[in-house]
Amino acid sequence: MERRPRRNRMSPTVRNLIRETRLTPDQLILPLFIVDGTNIKNEIASMPGNFRMSLDHLLKEIEEAISLGINSIILFPGVDESLKDKTATYSYAENNFYLNATTKIKQTFPGLHLISDIAMDPYSSDGHDGLVENGKILNDKTLPILGKMAIAQAQAGFDWVGPSDMMDGRIGYIRETLDAAGHTETGILAYTAKYASAYYGPFRDALDSAPKAGDKKTYQMDPANRNEALIEGELDELEGADVLMVKPALHYLDIISDLKSSSNLPIAAYHVSGECAMLIAACQKGWLEFDKAMPEALLSIHRAGADMILTYFAKDFAKLYKAGKI
Repeated sequence: MERRPRRNRMSPTVRNLIRETRLTPDQLILPLFIVDGTNIKNEIASMPGNFRMSLDHLLKEIEEAISLGINSIILFPGVDESLKDKTATYSYAENNFYLNATTKIKQTFPGLHLISDIAMDPYSSDGHDGLVENGKILNDKTLPILGKMAIAQAQAGFDWVGPSDMMDGRIGYIRETLDAAGHTETGILAYTAKYASAYYGPFRDALDSAPKAGDKKTYQMDPANRNEALIEGELDELEGADVLMVKPALHYLDIISDLKSSSNLPIAAYHVSGECAMLIAACQKGWLEFDKAMPEALLSIHRAGADMILTYFAKDFAKLYKAGKI
């Protein structure tokens, strides 16, 4: 045989020389959950190792992440039910703990890249990402609310805002609103292909943000559709997105690859709570080895075309990387 591919696998040194895909902690974004109050750190039952934290504990968590080489955080608020209403007015209120915490975080860690969540569901009494009237989620009436959220978040110090609502036209509306208010340097991480997935359950447990009635299938994408993601990607790019994201990641590697091939924008992928929870459960059963299965899962997402990965395993990966085990 003249061609023997195994020659390039015969030693760790050779394998490292020809390795096509390399993932490092600075390509990972750590999702964190903040709640109002002090000295609160409650583990999320369906997401072992992840917590709802008050700002005092959150600052310690961020400090540890930075020490491991993770420099990007996406922050989600757990809002008390008493503060929710149909139009999500608390989302841009001056006394909003999420916004006030952001300012403190940026003051403490000025080099941290901080990403927000823009959607009505954490603040809505209906639990939907858009305004609900007569049982319908209204697209165009939702946009001004999202615009107010974007302005408040940019003023608080977020580097990127993350519209996760999947309303049509929201990227263009938010871009125009931010620019008009002088926030031309605030980026937009667009949830471009956000599917109506069954793998979001633990996340909704963390924020208590499940819809009070109905589902999200009229605005999140059908898991059966592939070409539709290219339409969403083209629209988001034209409307001014800085990054296009696919959510979930591990079950939608084809979509990540498609967007990477069709756009020159950076591609992000959200390794969502249910995907992580499945791996944790299998490892707890002894069916998989966490230190081997977890990096392989993240590497597959990066190999498919994701330039950055949002994952609850960011710290776990970074620890193995720092120890030279990856």
